[in-house]
This record gives sequence, C-alpha cells and structure tokens, in this order.
Amino acid sequence: MVFDVDEVVGPDGWTTASELLTRISRRTLQRWLSAGRLVRLRPGVYAAPGAASDWRVRAAAAVAGRKAVLSHATALALWNLAPHPSGPVHVTVDENGSARGSDRVVVHRASGAWDDRRRVDGLPVVSVERAVVESWGLRGGSTPGDVRAAAITAVRRRLCSPRELGYELQRSTRLRGRAALVSLVDLLADGCQSELEIWGCLRLLRGQGMPGFVRQRRVVVRGEVFFLDAACEEAMLAVELDGAAWHGSQTQRERDIRRDALLATVGWQTLRFGYRRIMQATEHCQAEIIAVAASRRRLLRGDVVR
Repeated sequence: MVFDVDEVVGPDGWTTASELLTRISRRTLQRWLSAGRLVRLRPGVYAAPGAASDWRVRAAAAVAGRKAVLSHATALALWNLAPHPSGPVHVTVDENGSARGSDRVVVHRASGAWDDRRRVDGLPVVSVERAVVESWGLRGGSTPGDVRAAAITAVRRRLCSPRELGYELQRSTRLRGRAALVSLVDLLADGCQSELEIWGCLRLLRGQGMPGFVRQRRVVVRGEVFFLDAACEEAMLAVELDGAAWHGSQTQRERDIRRDALLATVGWQTLRFGYRRIMQATEHCQAEIIAVAASRRRLLRGDVVR
C-alpha cells in the first residue's frame, strides 16, 4: 500500500510516534525518516518536511503533551514583537524537566517556567518581559537590534512595563550584555518610546544648560489627550522629536499643526526637531531650546520680552 505522508501526519503538520504507528508500521516509519519524507522534531514527535519548515508548527509540536512553555526568540515572535529567526524553536521546562531536544527544538531549564506561563494563540508562552531578557543574552537567536526593538515596542504597546523588565533583570545577574539592557530599561522608564526618543534623550535633551524635562507629559485639551515627548514644566515648553518617515507625510504634518495649535490654547509652546536636523546639528538644536525656554520663563513671570 502506498501512503501519502501529509495525509498520514494530519492537518496540523505534526504528530506523535504513537499516533503514526496506528496508521503505518514501525518499518515504514524508519524508512520515511531515512528517506527524509518525515522529520523528527523531538523525541517521539514527527512532522512532514514542508510543515517542519514552519516555526509555528515546530513550536506547537515542541510543547504538545508536556509541561513546557515557548520561550526566548520563539516567545518574542509569538507576542508579535520580532521575526522568528531561522533555526530552532525554543522551549523552557522547569529545572527538573527533561532537556532533550533536537536540531529543530532547543530546550532550556528554568524555575517557575510552567507556573508563570501565559497563552498566545492557544500556546503556552513565557511573559513578554521574560522573553526579552532571555533573548537579550542568547547567542544564535534574534539579533540584538531585534531584541532591543522588541523591548521598546513591548513597553509602547503596554505588553509589559519598564518595572517588570527591571524585575526580570534582577533575576538575571549573569546575563550577557546586562549593562546595556539596564541602560535601555532606564530610558524606557524615563518615558522614551522609540529609538529616536532614546537618542534625543541621551544627546539632545541632556547637556550643559539644558532645562529639566518630563517625558511623556499628559495634557488634555478639549477632551483630547496628548502626550508630549518632552515637557519643560516651568517654561510650558514641549519638545517633539519627529521621525523622518512618520512625520514626513502630509497627513501627519497637518495633524501635528492641529495638535500644536490646540496645545497653544492652554499655554504650551511646541518646538519640533526632525531626525536629520537632530543628527546633523545637535548643538544648534540645544541652543534653540535653551533660548526659547529662557524666553518662555520670562514671559510667564510677566517680564518684558524684547
């Protein structure tokens, strides 16, 4: 009898040895494995070759029937925070669990992994903050840039908080590159929500003579809520850092003009700095901020401004 592998394996793209052996003989199973018509994902779990190339299929198979959670780069991909890298999926079991894996499934051990699990698309997965910290120091997983972007996006989407990231960091004292992640978490806690804002916070808003700023200051105008990139309270001065792509569109420019006009009705003056100007003329931008802040302070005190 001639069997179709995909039909035998089933619609999920993977199956277990016990299920396979109800349909084919052990000899056929070994022959398919030797010929590459069947792929071993982990001990006792197999997939059709086409399905095995799909990381989501491998992820579902990796945790099926065991107390394991998807973790590291695989968790970031499930949370839709980073692309899944080529290579194996990652799962974590508790410290007393089996660490047997394969070239398509890497198994990690860590305490509390199962008890702290979440669910995404019906699959058990570690928390966002844990996935970020795990992936940060992992060789051969997501790129450092992808993990950094994932951390920023996670906080911006409120999937986790800087405080939760900090808690996970406290539990990972030997993390490779830990100091850099600590610095990033501090900037996220300061209100930064993009790489441009982080760069602006480090290079533009901090310097000799610069006024003090509050990040992501909430302002309500006529029932609309706005968050200022950086706000100098004493001068009622808002500094907005405009990304090249987003704020370069005509629609967004019109929204920015309306936003700035509404903020002006409640006393806030807005200075906008585009990506190129910030990069090429940082000191000139700082000088402008210092001068306008000083002028605003005099104006709010009632001093004569000439």
